[in-house]
Amino acid sequence: MSRRCSLTGTGSQFGHKVSHSNRKTNTRFLPNLQHVSLASDALGSTVALRVTVATLRSIEHNGGLDNYLLKHSERKLTPEAAALKRQIKRKLAKKKAA
Repeated sequence: MSRRCSLTGTGSQFGHKVSHSNRKTNTRFLPNLQHVSLASDALGSTVALRVTVATLRSIEHNGGLDNYLLKHSERKLTPEAAALKRQIKRKLAKKKAA
């Protein structure tokens, strides 16, 4: 399983740990990923995702998973998240038509 956010695609980063003597050691900085189940109002179900805590805060700030996905462009989302966004759009269009 890759260490990558399901919605934003944020992955591990590389850099240096720098000691007091200024010696640089290569290191890998991993994202803070959490397994969460987020409720989708449009789909009427929960979606299990592995997201970073920063993304989770953004979802709460935007008022839920549906609003978060609808506000962000598909270019910034992973293919899995873009497919979820299209499902939500279809459901909302059906509700609006009915």
